[in-house]
Amino acid sequence: MRIKYFLTLAICITLTGMLSAQADQPAKRRLRVSSGVAEGMKIHDVPPMYPQEARAKRIQGDVILGAAIDEKGNLTTLKLLQGDAILAKAAIEAVQQWKYKPYLLNGDPVEVETTIKIQFYMR
Repeated sequence: MRIKYFLTLAICITLTGMLSAQADQPAKRRLRVSSGVAEGMKIHDVPPMYPQEARAKRIQGDVILGAAIDEKGNLTTLKLLQGDAILAKAAIEAVQQWKYKPYLLNGDPVEVETTIKIQFYMR
């Protein structure tokens, strides 16, 4: 009986220590923001170049990218969600150079995720 009591007590003390250690570390948060909000945060924009191959094949349309922006306003993740592969390559090359203002939550910068829409239409 005593062994079970001490074992239970040891487990409780260990779990309490683990929980308090986790409470001391701030949780890293990533918020989802609309593409309009992200557009308003953009401070450096590089327009995509319409690929010659796409022009020759008369390919046009939208490219939708999923993006993560860190606390400093840098793109950390960029992935193709929708669009033609030829146009997507040009879109990604341009968007990788973009820079954003940090998104603030209660005065603290946080990571955000959003979507970016690039339109390729011939005129």
